[in-house]
Amino acid sequence: MDQPADVQEAVQRRYAAGARVPEPALCCPTSYDPALLAAIPEEVLARDYGCGDPTRHLRPGETVLDLGSGSGKACFLAGQVVGREGRVVGVDMNDEMLALARCHAPEVARRLGYANVTFHKAKIQDLRLDREWLDVVLRERPVSSEADLVRLEGLLTEERAQRPLVPDGGVDVVVSNCVLNLVRPEDRSQLFAEIHRVLRRGGRAIISDIVSDEDIPTHLQRDGELWSGCVAGAIREDLFLAAFEAAGLYGMTVLARADEPWRTVEGIEFRSLTVVAHKGKEGPCWDQKHAVVYRGPFRQVEDDDGHVLRRGVRTAVCEKTFRIYAAEPYRRHLDLVPPWVLVPLADAPPFPCSDAPLIRHPRETKGERDALTRATSGTSSAPGDSKRGCC
Repeated sequence: MDQPADVQEAVQRRYAAGARVPEPALCCPTSYDPALLAAIPEEVLARDYGCGDPTRHLRPGETVLDLGSGSGKACFLAGQVVGREGRVVGVDMNDEMLALARCHAPEVARRLGYANVTFHKAKIQDLRLDREWLDVVLRERPVSSEADLVRLEGLLTEERAQRPLVPDGGVDVVVSNCVLNLVRPEDRSQLFAEIHRVLRRGGRAIISDIVSDEDIPTHLQRDGELWSGCVAGAIREDLFLAAFEAAGLYGMTVLARADEPWRTVEGIEFRSLTVVAHKGKEGPCWDQKHAVVYRGPFRQVEDDDGHVLRRGVRTAVCEKTFRIYAAEPYRRHLDLVPPWVLVPLADAPPFPCSDAPLIRHPRETKGERDALTRATSGTSSAPGDSKRGCC
């Protein structure tokens, strides 16, 4: 369903007003680290409209992109978590919110002793295009004819390709706090594709948003008040997770899910959800004789690439999957079994990741250790040797 123009305008108007005067109805209660809040001016805190705290899952030194940065609160929180060596970029389309965030950025930097946060104007579903550059172009050369429009379209294509605001693989972490639901349904595939594009390999997205437990009927989706209030545009909870997978991300994990709904409208529950998703499963699969053993507690599980892992079974995996499993969110659930003699990548044959689960024979991973076991298993022990070993 196309989002009506008046609904889009309602979002802009309401958040512009929310930059001038605090509006508590635009957010649901969320707790933050008081020590981090102390460095942020009160005017910023009073005009924050979020539903979670993705910044608590960041690490020192990371480069972070905040989608829909609003008053700048999440960016100023993230700037403290990533520290002096990290960097935070906020993007937003609302001029009033950008002005508010930029106004207070120097004071936050003074209180912290370093400046690592910047703000840009852009649509979160189009992170290649700097909208402030576009504002300048339109002021200098207004569009008043079809020829002008064709010229502008050419400039936009060139700008996105040659000078993207956020380049491919440019950030470690994408965060967002209660903003994705404001994007038109027809633009959401592009939105999630942009999240995937700007993340580096091994990077992750940490998104807090309002989700619904049922499909939202059309008449609610056309309500500008409900849309700007983060209700009518909420994505159904299971489809929210599926959208990350469709964009090529993996390992989606719910970090926080509100027990109670924030709002209930016509029997539909709307609650806060925080999800992390990872990038890095692209590329060929080569067999270097790696294996993993799933610890449980489930009898078997299936990952986002269709690999089925059975509890306690030494399952063969490709080199790429082995590297993915060696990191979060999988590592705590698996025992990693590297090959005794690593097959050089240049000599490794393709691994059939699409096939049914393949069992790695123990002798493929223990190699010479197996020969040593067989050589000593039948020998008698000298007096006193019974004290050696573990049993």
